[in-house]
Amino acid sequence: MRFHVTTFGCQMNVADSDWLTRSLVSMGWEPAPENEADVFILNTCSVREKPELKVYSLLGRIADRPPRNPDAFVAVGGCVAQQIGEAFWNRFPMVRLVFGSDGVAAAPQALAKIADNPGLRISLLDFTETYPERSPAWPDDALPGRAFVNIMQGCDNFCAYCIVPYVRGRQKSRSSAAVLDECRALAGRGVREITLLGQNVNSYGLDNQSDGTSFAALLRRVAEVEGVRRIRFTTSHPKDLADEVIELFGTLDNLCPSLHLPVQSGSDAVLARMGRKYDRAAYLELVDKLRRARPDIALSTDLITGFPGETEEDFAATLSLLDAVGFESAFSFMYCDRPGTAARRLEPKVPEDVKAERLARLQVRINEHKDRALAARVGRTEEIFVEGPSRIARGEVPSWRGRDRAGRTVNFEYPGKDDLAWTFQQVEMVVAKKHSLWGKAVRHG
Repeated sequence: MRFHVTTFGCQMNVADSDWLTRSLVSMGWEPAPENEADVFILNTCSVREKPELKVYSLLGRIADRPPRNPDAFVAVGGCVAQQIGEAFWNRFPMVRLVFGSDGVAAAPQALAKIADNPGLRISLLDFTETYPERSPAWPDDALPGRAFVNIMQGCDNFCAYCIVPYVRGRQKSRSSAAVLDECRALAGRGVREITLLGQNVNSYGLDNQSDGTSFAALLRRVAEVEGVRRIRFTTSHPKDLADEVIELFGTLDNLCPSLHLPVQSGSDAVLARMGRKYDRAAYLELVDKLRRARPDIALSTDLITGFPGETEEDFAATLSLLDAVGFESAFSFMYCDRPGTAARRLEPKVPEDVKAERLARLQVRINEHKDRALAARVGRTEEIFVEGPSRIARGEVPSWRGRDRAGRTVNFEYPGKDDLAWTFQQVEMVVAKKHSLWGKAVRHG
């Protein structure tokens, strides 16, 4: 069967889609462009309304297209699948599999059954009590130099605006032995950078399903895996960021100096209504501890404008927090009601035009900080982990693209003919662009 995977949303969805692709290839299926596929797999996100609407749009486009194969079908996975469930079957007859995040492990076998049995429909929407392990399904050929490793599933925080606990279930920590086995296997196959993933990695080990290993202890053990030169993790809830984890930024050489630490608002009143369980002062104290542990750490965040009841003074507090921290980048969104969340019942709602105007002002300020952060890197020489050829060219000299230790995108000139993909290169930063840096290789590493 020829299949095509479309992914919406977070890095956990990206990792799930990568695993699904590997699993199906190991079964003899073939990845194909969307217009040549027999099976369409949509891995979806419903954290915000816009990605959910994109799913319906894509399903409509697939349904309207003359079928290349009369037995072609669609599978919908992820958060929207968990939210809508079998109701997809009524609106979109081509949808024959729906699976939630806990159903990913069983999805390849379900897809094979459906392919062999026209008319069969399967739903995999039950939440499991423990982390659903999966076979690695790594191909025999060389792996990319970077990989994601899931360490947990679900979330217990129930922030007022967030749908995640309802569509991904309660928190389930993966066993530390399974995490370390996967990291060792990846390193043995050439992976040099590992990103640990979870809805809230800082609370790893705090649930009843855990083996008692803390996140700090897990980080130390992953850092000891031979061959792993860079470690990252995402996402972090500020209320669970332990001092032991902060200290590791100053003691682990392979823990990258970058952290995504969603704050959502700079207003204590808004944070309280959101149910975030920290205030502005506590967040700024975390930032101070992080900078004392690792002065060069690059911080990024998430910010919401127009949460119910947000005043102009509340929004001004968010702008001032942005300035106080100096985030290098931020994801910013207008608040929107999500099904089943507490915030959906909160009043007063902020008018759409006010939310949009605040978002525009916020993004201007975010871009100013991003520009300053990139400009500050010019003249420095950094170790770049090269991903592949750059799409940006300057003159006749070949160019490559990669990331520095903080995760910034760097395009650089390299005069040789070597294949630099997944190698480490020393690069001098020459020019700061809008979203990246431009440099030139100074030493072949």
